[in-house]
Amino acid sequence: MLTSQLPTFITVITTAAIDAINPCAIGVLILMVSVVLASGGSRKRLLLLGSLYIFAIFIVYLAAGLGLVYFFQNIPLVLTLYLSIIIGVLIIIAGLVEVKDYFWYGRWFSLAIPTSFAKKIHTYSNRMTIPGVMFLGVFVSAVELPCTGAPYLAIITILSQNFDLPAFIMLTLYNIIFVAPLFIILVLVGSGMELQKVKMWKQESRGSMRLAIGLLLVGLGWLLILIANGTINFG
Repeated sequence: MLTSQLPTFITVITTAAIDAINPCAIGVLILMVSVVLASGGSRKRLLLLGSLYIFAIFIVYLAAGLGLVYFFQNIPLVLTLYLSIIIGVLIIIAGLVEVKDYFWYGRWFSLAIPTSFAKKIHTYSNRMTIPGVMFLGVFVSAVELPCTGAPYLAIITILSQNFDLPAFIMLTLYNIIFVAPLFIILVLVGSGMELQKVKMWKQESRGSMRLAIGLLLVGLGWLLILIANGTINFG
């Protein structure tokens, strides 16, 4: 049983680790931290609000994953196979767009949150109350999923083919890994690291983030197609 689950487990962990370097969620966290610090908020309050924001993202992503698993499991098998191939092709296209952004960032078409939603995120970031921060996390997740959720969609498609307790644990683990960098950044800033250093790291790493995610998506899309036509069987 463990041996048959190992390829899926490795795929889930690898994808989660790369997807965790998510420019959008990190950017909103940095924005929120800036607002809290500028308003004279304490480190304790910063950690509380930041943790609630991250927790909201975790819950929304996990709920969305379970919802998609339920959807995939309740459509005819023949449609599932064709849908897997279509999703695989779309994920490969998304990967090529991300690779394009490594060389020509912002030119032509990019996978990014629409400007109108980005402005709303900036507005909501100023609502530094517990309900406001929770809403911000939910809003960011809901907006971000259609734009940058391709790696997650690929993993959900794979796990939904045999969704049992180990698959649920892997889905949960994916989301824990996904939000882990946010917690690390929050703790570092809360411990005294200059926020400007985090901003510089995000800016300097933007290209490599795009390239890593792009190559991952091309590989995942191809993997989905091979699984759908029976070339590869994860058990």
